[in-house]
Amino acid sequence: MDNPAGKKLWGGRFTQGVAKSVEAYTESISFDWRLWQFDIEGSKAHAKMLAKQQIITDSDASAILKGLDEIAGEIRAGSFVFRQELEDVHMNVESALIDRIGDPGRKLHTARSRNDQVALDVRLYVRAGIKEVQRLIREFQRTLVSVAEENVHCIMPGYTHMQRAQPVTLAHHLLAYVEMLARDYERFDDAYKRADSLPLGACALAGTTLAVDRDFVADTLGFSRMCENSMDAVSDRDFVIEFISNSSIVMMHLSRMAEEIVLWATKEFAFIEISDAYTTGSSIMPQKKNPDIAELLRGKTARVYGSLMSILTLMKALPLTYNRDMQEDKLPMFDTADTVTASLFMINEMFQAIAFDVKRMYETASGGFALATDLAEYLVNKGVPFRSAHEITGRCVRYCIENKKELHELTLEEFKTFSGVIEADVYVFVQLEKSVELKSSRGGTSPDEVARQIARLKEDLSVRLY
Repeated sequence: MDNPAGKKLWGGRFTQGVAKSVEAYTESISFDWRLWQFDIEGSKAHAKMLAKQQIITDSDASAILKGLDEIAGEIRAGSFVFRQELEDVHMNVESALIDRIGDPGRKLHTARSRNDQVALDVRLYVRAGIKEVQRLIREFQRTLVSVAEENVHCIMPGYTHMQRAQPVTLAHHLLAYVEMLARDYERFDDAYKRADSLPLGACALAGTTLAVDRDFVADTLGFSRMCENSMDAVSDRDFVIEFISNSSIVMMHLSRMAEEIVLWATKEFAFIEISDAYTTGSSIMPQKKNPDIAELLRGKTARVYGSLMSILTLMKALPLTYNRDMQEDKLPMFDTADTVTASLFMINEMFQAIAFDVKRMYETASGGFALATDLAEYLVNKGVPFRSAHEITGRCVRYCIENKKELHELTLEEFKTFSGVIEADVYVFVQLEKSVELKSSRGGTSPDEVARQIARLKEDLSVRLY
């Protein structure tokens, strides 16, 4: 065996072996093994470049490529053994390659450092992660638009301060989340540009005296540009921070929806019924049906926030260039990717299993003086200044509360005691359907305007990604 267990590939200048406790403390293979596919992809591109530049022979490159493909096959099959004493995924793959093909394997690391190698692997991982998150965002948007299209005329109360405010449609409410997710998608689009920069060729920090062709590697790996400063190339983790930051915003949006799902599923609201498949019961209370998926989603949002604070704190005081601290960037990155993708998948699946009680929503929207603003605007249309209209309507509401009536239950004579400009046409403005229908300003809740929004969104979302 060319590289026996315990011998470090970097151990030439050392006379004493590393303590087992140090190996255990410093290893990252227990988690960075997940980068193996990207590590091999990057190594293959690097080997092709070295051969193209005649830094290694074509036969050496062929042996390297064949050996890497065999290692990849073993990892996929689950038969490859990652060794802790080899520290990380990079050294495990390289050591296995040397064991397999001998001296040609020793040439792979020419004009490359683990510093630019790991930077490459992480960028490839983040690029793939961004695409997957965007795909799941699109899928959830399509679900929301589909449900909205079925509920364009479903009237429900809209809230401010968790108090009934004005009637809206369920479709309009759901489309608000579609817009949030659209911004999330755009943020990842923008973040992708900065992840899409090739660091390989920077070596440890200063570049190399060898005649490498970084443009070739960039083209081979599909990078649109390359890192122009070798010191920045190996020390930059902004793209990881952006990925986690953008994921935090996605989780915040999903958590807001999860909170509404939890509320709407209560007997106090009773707006929805979640399928039994996406709820759990109590170990002691037989009647319980708990919205655990939505609750866990709220909890997992805190987890992603924690990852964001972790990576920001990790990077905040690091001098140039690479420092071993940066090994700790992967756990929050991996955990964030796992959490945000699982959460998007689950909320999309659960949402398709929610039944809306449109009758209950309508009945709830009918109470609580949700049409008070409509009455004030009616007075404005009659020439009353808005502040005066606001005061008049407020007195009407107080009168209704004292007399246990809703606005539409007042007689015309009662209305006129508050303002002489009120006529019989006022009753049009204190009807739920008419109230919603008249909210036809762009972006409003009228069925016609919501239908226009849905048509626009369906066109925008019809393009499949990647």
